[in-house]
Amino acid sequence: MGKIILVQPCGLNWEAGQRDMSRLANIMPPIGLCSLASWLEKHGHQALICDLYAFPEDETRLMDTVRTEKPSFVGFSATTSSFLEAVQLAEKIKEAHPGVKTIFGGVHVSALGGELMRNFRVMDYAVAGEGENALLDLMNREGKPPFSAGGIFYRQDGEVSWSGKGTQIDDLDRLPFPAYDKLKGFPRQYKLPLFSFPKSPATIAVTSRGCLFSCTYCDRSVFGRTYRYHSPAYLIDWFSDLNKRFGIRHLNLYDDNLTLNGERVVELCEALIRAGLPLSFNCASRPERLNRDLLRIMKRAGCWMISLGIESGDAELLQRHRSHPADLDLIRERVHLIRSMGIRVKGLFMLGLPGETQESIQRTRDFILSLPLDDFNLTLFAPFPGAACYKDLNRHGVFTEKWELTNCLNVLFTPKGLTAEELDAHFKGIYRAYYKRFGVLFRYVTLAGRSGDSWIRFLRHLGSFLALRKHYRAGRSR
Repeated sequence: MGKIILVQPCGLNWEAGQRDMSRLANIMPPIGLCSLASWLEKHGHQALICDLYAFPEDETRLMDTVRTEKPSFVGFSATTSSFLEAVQLAEKIKEAHPGVKTIFGGVHVSALGGELMRNFRVMDYAVAGEGENALLDLMNREGKPPFSAGGIFYRQDGEVSWSGKGTQIDDLDRLPFPAYDKLKGFPRQYKLPLFSFPKSPATIAVTSRGCLFSCTYCDRSVFGRTYRYHSPAYLIDWFSDLNKRFGIRHLNLYDDNLTLNGERVVELCEALIRAGLPLSFNCASRPERLNRDLLRIMKRAGCWMISLGIESGDAELLQRHRSHPADLDLIRERVHLIRSMGIRVKGLFMLGLPGETQESIQRTRDFILSLPLDDFNLTLFAPFPGAACYKDLNRHGVFTEKWELTNCLNVLFTPKGLTAEELDAHFKGIYRAYYKRFGVLFRYVTLAGRSGDSWIRFLRHLGSFLALRKHYRAGRSR
C-alpha cells in the first residue's frame, strides 16, 4: 500500500499589489483532490489532503505531515496561477525529504506537461488529463516504468518520457463518493460565493465531466470534448450521504453545463423530487438549453439559481469565439423566463477577448445593465495555455505572460486598439455601474431572510469590502 499527500496550493494572487479578497467571498472544496483520494483508497492506498487555499497558514503543517507520515509521493493539483507556488512547495519538500517523489497534475500541467517537466527538475512525474487511472498506476508501480496507463510524463535515462495518451473512465458511477471527510474543517470552513445559496452548510458536487462545445477561450486539456455523467440513482445516494453525514442543505452543481442533456436533467429532477431530500441547488447552463418545461421541473426539484455564461453583449465578438450561434435576443428571453419561474439568474461575462474594441465593450456594458439579473460576475480574459486562442494571441494584441497572475482578474492581454489602462478602467466601471443601481441593491437586501449566512459573512468583513469598493472607484495605474 502506498501513501500520498495531495496538495492544493494557496494561490494568493488576487491582483498585483492588492490583498487577495477572493477567500472572503468564496472558499470551495478541492473536489478533484477529494475524488482522487477516494479512488486511491478504494484501491488500497492511503491518501491525505492538504488544502492551502482554505488554510494558507498550513504550509508548516504540510511540512510536518510529510515528516511524520513519510509518504512515497506528494501530489500537487495546480492551475496556471498556482503552478509556480506548487513548484516552490515541491522544492522545499525535496530539500527536507529528498526521497519523496513529486507528482504534478491539473489543467496547467495537462496543457504543458512535457514542456514543464523539461523546465522544472523538481517535477518527478506529471499527469496530463483525467487523473484517476494514471495516478493509480503510478502508485501501484511505485513510480517505476513501464506504465500501463497513459497520460504520465516521467524521467528515464535523463530524458522526459511519456506513457501515451491518457484514458478516461467512461462509467462515472464506478467512482466512489469524493472524500470530503479528508478536508480539515469541512463543511464549515468552506463557503460558496456570497449570495449564491439560501441555506448552509453548502458545498459543491460535480455530476458530469467534459463539454462538447469548443469556445476559443476555454481550456479543455483535462477532459477534452467529451461528455460523461453519473446516473440519477448514484447522485441521489451521493447527495443523501452529504445531507446525512455533514448536514449539507444546498449544493452548487459545478458542472460545466448541467443541462447539456435535457432528458438526463429531467430524470435527475424527478429522482430528487421522489427522494424528498432537504436540498436546494445551483447550476450553470447555456441559455439555449433551457425551456419552460425544463425550468418548471428544475424549480420543483429545488433549483435556486442558474448561472448563464453570456460572456459578451457583442454578437459578432461572441460568434468569433464560439462554435454555436450567438443570439442576444434569445439570451434576454431566457433571463426573463428563468426569473418568471421563480429561479434566480446570474450572468457571467468577460472583457478583453481577442477582437474586443471600445465599441464592443460599450455594447457589453449596455447589455448587462439592460438585463434583470439577480447576480453578476465579470472577469478579464485570461490566456490559459490550453485554450485554442492562446497560440496566436500576439497577432491580435499585446500579451504579457505571467502565470502567477493568470486568474481572470489581471490585464495580461490587451486587444489591438486598447490600452491596459483603458481595459482595466472599463472593467471597474462596469462593476460600479452595475452595483450602484437601486434595484440591484434592493434585491440583495431582500436576500437577508433567504441567504442569511452570506449577509453575516459580508457584514463581518465589511471593512475589507469597503476598501475594495474604494479601490474600484479610484482605479489604478499600471
